[in-house]
Amino acid sequence: MDVSLFEALRLALRRLSVNKLRTALTALGVIIGVAAVVALLGVGDGARTQLTQGVASLGTNLVSVQAGAATTGGVRGAAGTATTLTTDDATAIGGLPGVSAFAPEVSTNALVVRGQSNTTTTVTGTTAAESQVRGYTLQVGTFMSSLLEYDRKLPVAVLGPTTVTDLGLTPASAVGSSVKINGIPFTVIGVTQPKGGGGINPDDYVLVPLTTAADRLVAGGTLRSVSLSVSDPSVTTFVSAEITALLRQRHGIAGTAQDDFSIVSQDQLLAVADQQASIISNFLIGIAAIALLIGGIGIANTMLVAVRERTREIGTRKAIGARQRDLRLQFLVEAVLVTIGGAIVGAVIGAIATSLVGRAINVSAHASLTGVGIAVAAARRGGHPGRLLAGPAGRPARPGRGPPARMTSSQQGEKRPCPSHP
Repeated sequence: MDVSLFEALRLALRRLSVNKLRTALTALGVIIGVAAVVALLGVGDGARTQLTQGVASLGTNLVSVQAGAATTGGVRGAAGTATTLTTDDATAIGGLPGVSAFAPEVSTNALVVRGQSNTTTTVTGTTAAESQVRGYTLQVGTFMSSLLEYDRKLPVAVLGPTTVTDLGLTPASAVGSSVKINGIPFTVIGVTQPKGGGGINPDDYVLVPLTTAADRLVAGGTLRSVSLSVSDPSVTTFVSAEITALLRQRHGIAGTAQDDFSIVSQDQLLAVADQQASIISNFLIGIAAIALLIGGIGIANTMLVAVRERTREIGTRKAIGARQRDLRLQFLVEAVLVTIGGAIVGAVIGAIATSLVGRAINVSAHASLTGVGIAVAAARRGGHPGRLLAGPAGRPARPGRGPPARMTSSQQGEKRPCPSHP
């Protein structure tokens, strides 16, 4: 007697519906595993995208040259603390082939006060080219100009949108107002557009003319860094090598002596951010894969128990003509239904969890079709132990392993003569 796939499906559904609680508990491991994979892939992709956008928002084809680290009392400071970069170095860098714009920078943390509100933020002294190098655009007002603010050392400032909010202002009301930076009055001439992004807030800053910062806020005549924009991403490596050769020559560094500066490109930052996001994402997916494996083992255990409990049914079906492959097909269909059903439910729960987790950690995350496909495929592979252990369904029960046979009523009433009394 051949059993069609449709008949096996009907019998499997009826059998699974008899033990609803067992079926649900069996599928629970797959549901949790698939939901975890879908959610982790969605949140991981969202975090990677946000990191990439955050690095990209730092500038256009950005390369940053930072002064070396100063050593005080045997303690090495951060990059940019040494006095090894000058405005003449910046001008020389700006003349290299492949450099489309450059902006010398000095920076310090300062207290900014407006009325009763105040905030501590980074104040950067720079030139008008900063807007091109860093990709700043204005909401309202104007940016610094070389002919007026830079050359005349005027106390003017351009605020980031977060700084405006922290001071209790709006972009419109901020322009023309006066703020005090370390007690020195500055007039706000513009407010930039928000960039957003993860990690350190890229919208919390104050920009002032380089000459004003050097004269009133930052002691010394050296630079902390020089930011520049290359004409094309393909020449980043070439420009970095040219800068290294130029500064080593200008600073008198010969032979194998260590550079007194460092160069970081936007491509390097993107590569590091992507690598870190991939490591974290792969680690979490590995944990979710373990949950899928546990779900598969649970299905295997349940199917094995089901086979042992249904030896009488197996024997009856074989007695009326069912073949070994027919019996194996029924148990295989039951394992597949539990696995695929759990995967579908887990994918739906994972999609919902992705959105909720993304909102909780402030990451734009959503379940992707790729993530759902990977999770469902992994669930199918995770269900293989259950399908393999369904094989015993077609094997005959060993003697003494099956349940004891019951005597019929006619057998119980039948009297047998005693051998010792004929």
